[in-house]
Order: sequence, then structure tokens, then C-alpha cells
Amino acid sequence: MTKKLSRRLQELQKKVEERAYTPLEALSLLKETATAKFPESAEAHIRLGIDPKYTDQQLRTTVALPKGTGQTIRVAVIARGEKVTEAANSGADISGSEELIDEIQKGMMDFDILIATPDVMPQVAKLGRLLGPRGLMPSPKGGTVTFDVAQAIAEFKAGKLEFRADRTGIVHVMFGKASFSTEDLLINLKALQETIDRNRPSGAKGRYWRTFYVAATMGPSIQLDINALRDLKLTEVA
Repeated sequence: MTKKLSRRLQELQKKVEERAYTPLEALSLLKETATAKFPESAEAHIRLGIDPKYTDQQLRTTVALPKGTGQTIRVAVIARGEKVTEAANSGADISGSEELIDEIQKGMMDFDILIATPDVMPQVAKLGRLLGPRGLMPSPKGGTVTFDVAQAIAEFKAGKLEFRADRTGIVHVMFGKASFSTEDLLINLKALQETIDRNRPSGAKGRYWRTFYVAATMGPSIQLDINALRDLKLTEVA
């Protein structure tokens, strides 16, 4: 059974042509089609030429969005001893040790990012079933397993995001709010593109970038010209 599109979305889709838009055109259209009754996010949906079932074709990394995410990020830290105090003093919303692990096991999920120090990872591992499906399991690749908790907290609060390609090779990532200026959205999107290029998996063969779409949370998909984005120099935006 196909889902019926709302009249609002049907009207918005009429504004989108079946072609690849230049980056600024696409982002202007994204802003124009963000007409929901709540502040919508700006999302990127990118199909890459990878098959993540092979370990050398997996993509999992972080991007620091220069203009931030537009969201308040709640950070939890699991550590021991003085690192718990350091986390609390550095702006962590929640910090603790074994007692925090117990709370999470009981269903407490009042955080967006979970950072852990390497020495507690054997205990944190038992949370895998709970945290894994939500994308919250700390990992060295994601920058969430570290002894430098103060820096990690500061980076994630400032706009650092962890993302990964799903099992079909598609990356879904939020890169700001639809209320951002087109220039700020473009600066964040360029940072995302450069991060994906820089972290190209060693096993990726052939054409790496397949399709690139942007959309507001409740808006239609807009195809973006990936080559135009890759060729863009940020001095042209500033």
C-alpha cells in the first residue's frame, strides 16, 4: 500500500524540477520548501558507490560543521574517578561511572552523544544491544572513545556529528537548520562533502559519488549537482 502524499507536499513537489541543481539553487529551494509548522532540519541523503558488507567499503566518521547544527546537543560521559569530574566541569549534561551504565541499562536515554574513556569500554560493551541500534555506541572512529573528554565535549557541542553509510551505501545526515542562511548551509554542506571524500574507503571501486539529494525534514527531495559542489571553493561563498 503506497502512502498518500499530503496536499502540502504535493504542492511543494511541483516546485522541484527533475534535474541536478547547483548547490546554491538547491539550498535556496530547500529553504523555500521548508513550510512545516516546526523548525525543520536540513538533511543530506547521499548514495555512494560502496558495499558496506565488506569491511574495506564501510564509511563511519565524524564531520565538524563550521556553522553548527542549530541544535542543543546533550552529551553524556562514562568515565572513572577524576575524569567524571572533568566531564562535569567541561559541560557534560550527564556524567558518571558504573551507576550511569546501570541507569542506561534501565532505559535512561536522555542524551544525543555518549562519550566513554577507553578504560571503561569493557563495561560499556554490555550496552551494545541498547546503544547500537540508536547509533549511540561509543567508538574510536567516531571520536567518542577518548581520554580527552573536555575536547570531545567541546567539539560535539560546537557542531561535530558522527555519521555512517547504511547497509545500502547511503549516508543520511543532518547539516543544519532550514532557517540557516543559504551561505551557512553551503559552508556546512561543503564540510560534509570534503569529509566524505577524505574518508573514502580503501575498497571503494569505480564512481564513488552516485546521487546527492538535500531536503528539509518534511520537504521534497532536491537533487544536487555533486560535481559543482566538489569544484566549489569556499572563498566563492564567503
